Amino acid sequence: MSNAYKAPLADIGFVIDELAGLGAIAACPGFAAWDSATAQALLASGARFYEDVWAPSNRPADVSGARLVGGTVETHPALDDIYRQTMAGGWNVLPRAPGLGGEAVPWLIHAVFLELAASGNGSFALLTGLIAGASELLRAHASPDQLERYVSKLESGEWAGAMDLSEPGAGSDLGALTTRALPQPDGTYRLFGTKRYISWGDHEITRNIVHLVLARTPDAPPGTAGISCFIVPKYLVDDLGRIGARNDIRAFAVEQNMGFRASPTCVMTLGDEGGAMGYLVGAENAGMRIMFTMLNSNRLATALGALGISERARQAALAAAKMRVQGVPPGAPAGSAIVAHADVRRMLMTQRALCEAMRAICYCTAAAFDLAAHAADEATRVRHQQRANLLTPVAKAWCTDMGIEVTSLAIQLLGGAGFVEDSGVAQHFRDIRIMSIFEGTNGIQAQDLVGRKLGQAGGETVAALLAEIAALAASLNDDAALAPLGTALAGAVAKLREATAWMLAEGNGRSPAALAGASAYMRLFGGVLAGFMLARSAQAAKAEQATHGADFAAGKVATARFYCEQLLPYALAASGPAMAGPEAHFGIAEGAL
Repeated sequence: MSNAYKAPLADIGFVIDELAGLGAIAACPGFAAWDSATAQALLASGARFYEDVWAPSNRPADVSGARLVGGTVETHPALDDIYRQTMAGGWNVLPRAPGLGGEAVPWLIHAVFLELAASGNGSFALLTGLIAGASELLRAHASPDQLERYVSKLESGEWAGAMDLSEPGAGSDLGALTTRALPQPDGTYRLFGTKRYISWGDHEITRNIVHLVLARTPDAPPGTAGISCFIVPKYLVDDLGRIGARNDIRAFAVEQNMGFRASPTCVMTLGDEGGAMGYLVGAENAGMRIMFTMLNSNRLATALGALGISERARQAALAAAKMRVQGVPPGAPAGSAIVAHADVRRMLMTQRALCEAMRAICYCTAAAFDLAAHAADEATRVRHQQRANLLTPVAKAWCTDMGIEVTSLAIQLLGGAGFVEDSGVAQHFRDIRIMSIFEGTNGIQAQDLVGRKLGQAGGETVAALLAEIAALAASLNDDAALAPLGTALAGAVAKLREATAWMLAEGNGRSPAALAGASAYMRLFGGVLAGFMLARSAQAAKAEQATHGADFAAGKVATARFYCEQLLPYALAASGPAMAGPEAHFGIAEGAL
C-alpha cells in the first residue's frame, strides 16, 4: 500500500503569505530578500528534496530501528547518505539573526522546513532539529572560545548535537536531577551520572556529538536553582578544533521505543572511567535560564513535528479512501470507493481541518518569533514577543493532541489494514504519540498557559487576541457565504472570554481551581484559536481568489464551515469543565483509587 508524501505547497504558500504575514517579516532589517517569490522558490526545491530523499526512508528506517551492538549505536545505513545530502544542500535551514554568519533565514521559513522534515522522516528530523537547538543555545550563551570551537561545526552539520536533560528520576521535574559536575584546577569539570531518554544520544552519522548536559556543582542550591549547563563532547577537541580522545560519556542502552524507532533514544552514562570532561556554559547555577533560551523554539518545533507527521498520515488516509471499495453508500453506484460514505467524509474533513488549523497556528507563532526579534521598533518587538509567549504552549499542546487524533483517524480510515504495520499509518500513530510528552507534557503546557501566559502584560496580550477574534467574527457577517462562520465564532469567543476572565480571577490562573481546569481550558483556547485561523483562511482565500483560484477558496470556506459546525462545539463544551473547580478530581480518596 502506497504511503507516498507530497508537500502541500499550495497551503503552505497561502499560510505564510496571507496569515503569517511574510511581507511584514521581509520589511524587518536584514530580511529584505525574503519576498514571497524567493520563499516559494526555496520551499519548492526543499519540498522535492524531502519528498524524494527523506520520505522513502521513513518506513525502512523504522523497521530496522536503532540498536546498540558491541558498544556502538547502529542506525539504518541509508541515513548516513541522506544526512550528507541534507547538509551539502543546506537543507537543515537554521534561523539566524543578521550578522551571525551565512544568510539570515526567518523563523517562519525554518518552520516550514521543520514540517517538511517531519513529514519525510520524523525520527530523522529529531537529529537535524537537535543541531538547530544546540546551535541556538550556544549562540546565546557560549564563550567566544566555545563559539569558535563548537558552533561552526554544528551549523555546518559536521558535528551533531544532543540535549542530555532527563534522568531516571527526573523527567518533567528537572530540579530532581542528580548528575554531578566537579570543578577541576584547569577550569574544566568532571561529570558523573546517568541520563535517560536522550534522543540521538549516540550514533556514527557524524564524527562528533556536542552534548549539552545539565548537572549540579558541589554546594549548588536544591531544585532548579542549582542546575548548571555543560558542553560534554563525545570526542575531546583541542585548541585547533581537531578531534582527540574519546570522552567518558557513552550509550549504556538504546530504549525500545513505541515509536521513533529509527532514532536512537539512549541511556547515557557519564564518569564510568574517571569523569566526563565538561565545559561550563555561562555561569554556575544558570542552567535552567540557559535552557529556557530555546524552550519556546523547541516547543514550537515539537508542534511542527506533529503537524508534519499528521499531514503525511492524512495523505495516506485520503489515498486509501479513494481506492478502497467497501459497502454501497446511499445514492452511489456499486463499486464506489469509501470516500463516498458520509462517515468517511467526516473523518477526512476532520483530518483536513485539523491539519490546516495546526499549520496556521504554528506558522503564525513562528512569525511572532521573527517580529519579536527583528521588528524595527521596540514596541512592536515587545508586543510580538508577548504574542509568541501566549501562543507557544497552545501550539505545542493543542497541535500535538490533535495530531494524535489525525493519525488515529488514519488507522480507522484504512480499517484492518491500518492496524497492520505494512500500511505505514500505524507508524505515524506510534511516532506522534511522544509529541504530547516532549518538551514539557501537555498538562504542563496547560498550566503554563493559565498560570503564566494569560496574566502577562496585565492580561492585555490575551485581551488583544480575543478582540481580534471578535472583530473577525463581526466582519464575516458582511459576506453571506461566511456569515455562519461569524455567528459560530462570535459565540465561541464569548465562551473563551468568560473562561479567561474566570482563570485570571482565580489567582491569575494559579489557584487549585484554575490548575484543575487548565487542560480543559487549553482545549477550549486551542479549539477557538483553530476556528479563528480557519475563518481567517476562508475570508482571505475569497478575497484573493484571483491569486489562489476559485477551487482553493471554495475548499477553504468548506473546511472552515465543517470545523465550525462539526468540531468547534466539542471545544466549547470544555468551558464548563475549565471552570468547575477541583472537587471532582479528588472525590475519591487516594487509597481507594
